[in-house]
Amino acid sequence: MKKIFILENLDCANCASKIETAIKKMDDVEHISISFMTSKMILKADDDKIDGVITECKKIIKKYEPDVVMKPKT
Repeated sequence: MKKIFILENLDCANCASKIETAIKKMDDVEHISISFMTSKMILKADDDKIDGVITECKKIIKKYEPDVVMKPKT
């Protein structure tokens, strides 16, 4: 399942890169890309694992950028 999120308050390109690298290391992640310019994150994981992956992504994001809010793109 592919999900797209907006990372509100993302203000550091280096942090975006660190977040992407950390999420890539997760076992259940098939694909991750973060665009600092658009504050967009594209995440792909198995349908049955996506909720757990999203929860872990939020933890990783808070570690590097505590003010960032991960919101589903509508």
